[in-house]
Amino acid sequence: MKTTLNFLAGILFYMLIVPAFAQGESDETGTDIPGLDNPMSVQYLKKNLRNSQPRLVLNAATEKNLRSKLKTDPVIQNMYNAIQLNAAEIQKEPLLERIVTGRRLLSVSREMLYRMNMLGMVYRIDKDPKVLKRINDEVTAVCNFSDWNPSHYLDVAEMSMAVAIALDWTAGKLPKPTIELAQNALIEKGIKPSWPENGNDPGWAYGTNNWNQVCNGGMIAASITIAEKDPELAAKTIERALDGLPHSLAEYMPDGVYPEGSTYWSYGTSFSVATAAMLESAFGTDFGHFNYPGFKESAVFRVLSIAPLGWYYNFADCGDQRSEQGDITLAWFATKTGNSSFFEKERFLMPAEEMGKLSRLAGAALVWLAQYEEKGEEKIPTAWKGEGANPVVIFTGEENDPHNYYFGGKGGRGMVNHGNMDGGSFVFELNGVRWSIDPGNQSYHGLESAGFDLWGRCQNCERWTLLTKNNFGHSTLTINDSLHRTEGLVTLADFKQGDSPEATFDMSETLKGQVKSASRRFIKDSPISVVIEDELELSDNTKMIIWHMMTTADVELIEGGAILKQDGQSLKLENISHPELEVSVVSLYPAPLELDRQMEGLKRLEIRIPAWTVENEIESIKVRLSEL
Repeated sequence: MKTTLNFLAGILFYMLIVPAFAQGESDETGTDIPGLDNPMSVQYLKKNLRNSQPRLVLNAATEKNLRSKLKTDPVIQNMYNAIQLNAAEIQKEPLLERIVTGRRLLSVSREMLYRMNMLGMVYRIDKDPKVLKRINDEVTAVCNFSDWNPSHYLDVAEMSMAVAIALDWTAGKLPKPTIELAQNALIEKGIKPSWPENGNDPGWAYGTNNWNQVCNGGMIAASITIAEKDPELAAKTIERALDGLPHSLAEYMPDGVYPEGSTYWSYGTSFSVATAAMLESAFGTDFGHFNYPGFKESAVFRVLSIAPLGWYYNFADCGDQRSEQGDITLAWFATKTGNSSFFEKERFLMPAEEMGKLSRLAGAALVWLAQYEEKGEEKIPTAWKGEGANPVVIFTGEENDPHNYYFGGKGGRGMVNHGNMDGGSFVFELNGVRWSIDPGNQSYHGLESAGFDLWGRCQNCERWTLLTKNNFGHSTLTINDSLHRTEGLVTLADFKQGDSPEATFDMSETLKGQVKSASRRFIKDSPISVVIEDELELSDNTKMIIWHMMTTADVELIEGGAILKQDGQSLKLENISHPELEVSVVSLYPAPLELDRQMEGLKRLEIRIPAWTVENEIESIKVRLSEL
């Protein structure tokens, strides 16, 4: 009897916990993609959608909590003060116009989302009629645009979310003609263009990148807002979104690494958490977002992707440095977990007038900031690995490390969304200097305006001529002065924690055809050094092996290596395996192409090993970087 009861209890637990992932699919590699809970239908919508406004992030319960925290919580008081200051500045600006930059209306859409977050929250709290009038004017202006630029659907999505928030947070207080105009615009300019006449789903609906998160999130916000006006359109749009979102959420699996890098984590994830918050406020459930495999773990990735210097581990098309403001997306994870490691209290308490322009989702974020209750602190690991499409390892110093040690190494391949030929590359910070750098990202608009094919990822595509994108601009291995194979995935083969953590990446696939096999091992052998060990089995095609490292430091060549100097600090590069070979310095400022990112002082340090000098076709390279 007891066994039967335990069995039934197990089945009940499964039924309660697992339904959010019941509708699994497989991706192109055959990996199972868990689904979100998706009971959406017209009947479900009518039965479960909250009747009263607001219901996008805000609802009666969360608004009551927010108003309570505004009386007692210094963080909420300070952040709201910053929102008020932003709202005041917005009212000095002209209304938005339909100005397309290149192929994008995105800057206008983003500005509208920012304005509705600031003005909408201030109106919600203060009920100022002047603010309401400005919201009315803003909404009228954008809803009279000829369209929201559906050829670049991010523009439509962010604009749709902006108008939806404006309608929802004003809760029927806008003039009736404006409400009618806005609802029609959400339908005709927002949702309907997402349903092509040919019956096919748009690529973003089931895509794997941030477009999925942003566009489906925008369509969900719009659908909730017009649900009473057109329940059939709303239900089928939300149903498609819940069906499609797992294809982007699966990118966080299994450990939380966001393949597109930390700034794209901020972009895609900010819309995911806003979407989850909207679904929860409107339906009482996030349909499985928070518990999606790898999603909540991505908060650890976000924390670890920010080095002591304030720079990101800026792989892929990631930006260079974080904002001084508190991380509102990370704060959502703090609210969900109670983990104070995710709640940047000191940054949220910086003087409001010093915060400047806030994030365009900061109004919504104020709601979940007010829900945060500390339940303890889970320490962030000092040696961490995240596998997946773009595997990453990060080593840091202990708390209050006087040397501010930071190391990041990675695998991956060029075919990853926003990816580069940077498999096997690394960044290294010590004593307040980033010695080994990633060249980071550069302006899309400038490249596109020049007619450059930035987005093609075939082996011979133009993207790989850029130093920021190809392997010649990253601290990795190159064979025969050739490009890495864009389809060749560099995998994490081994990872060990402990006092001297290490990680080994298999580079064989990205160097396929040039060598028989290749691996790279990173070892934190002391609190002030890192060792890079490479093992290669050569083939008949191997002519030259090039070890290289990108830096902006001044370089002094010495016997057996080099001394790097920057900002009053020094680092020794020791060529342990080949001390007889001189390190060469290749200046990359100015960079080879006019369209390349120009970085003052950029150079590539090289150790070149001719294949004819290698005995038995096996080569080992060992280099140590250490405090001098």
